[in-house]
Amino acid sequence: MTLQSVAMQGGPGALERSLPPPELSSVFSFQPIIAAVPGQALFWEGDDAKFVFQVEHGMLRALRLLADGRRVIVGFLRPGDLLGVSLKDRYVYTVEAITDVRLRRYPRRRFEDEVARQPHLRAQLFSKLCDEMTAAQDQAVLLSRRSADEKVANFLLMMARDRDAERTDHVDLPMTRLDIADYLNMTIETVSRTITKFASNGVIAAPDRRSIIVLKKHMLQSIADGEDCDLRPAAMSNRMGRSCFA
Repeated sequence: MTLQSVAMQGGPGALERSLPPPELSSVFSFQPIIAAVPGQALFWEGDDAKFVFQVEHGMLRALRLLADGRRVIVGFLRPGDLLGVSLKDRYVYTVEAITDVRLRRYPRRRFEDEVARQPHLRAQLFSKLCDEMTAAQDQAVLLSRRSADEKVANFLLMMARDRDAERTDHVDLPMTRLDIADYLNMTIETVSRTITKFASNGVIAAPDRRSIIVLKKHMLQSIADGEDCDLRPAAMSNRMGRSCFA
């Protein structure tokens, strides 16, 4: 039965009732688009939370500054992510553009009224907030690991998992090595050295500083899981015998 026939049999409201309920992202469809360039702050920690944003294009970092001036990156934001959704009246972190970005901006009070009016949107928003809590817990677990290899391997797998499953194992890393270090609570030297070590063992290829190619995903997963992998330069491993990278 077509939508037209449903409408003819059921009256003017039948077509509307036959359509699926709108997605949470759809409430942003007619909101204005704003743009930001790399390094530009979208909002600062402590600012009045006047707007909610949805990322349309690009990547951003969410960060907090500690009392001693150190920077902690709490997450990276991609297309489809929502910013500024909180029960607090002020933003709880600063958000900066890593690449050129485009976002939809929705006045927070209007957004909250719209969500309150439609129960299915409340459920979707609750799911989004649960995802944010899960991501925060995942980062806490990641930072609790003692091994630099485990931390970096988990980070690369996390970045790969967020991509379209139909794409290749080419993973964009538009953030700097310092960004990665501040996310993983490591030094930039250790991050760079670990990525170089993975590349020398043939686990990944690093064609440039803004991307990697995962060559041996199962090996990267083994490192992330804390398995005892003998990480040596490939030539040395070949001379000394079989390792977990064989």
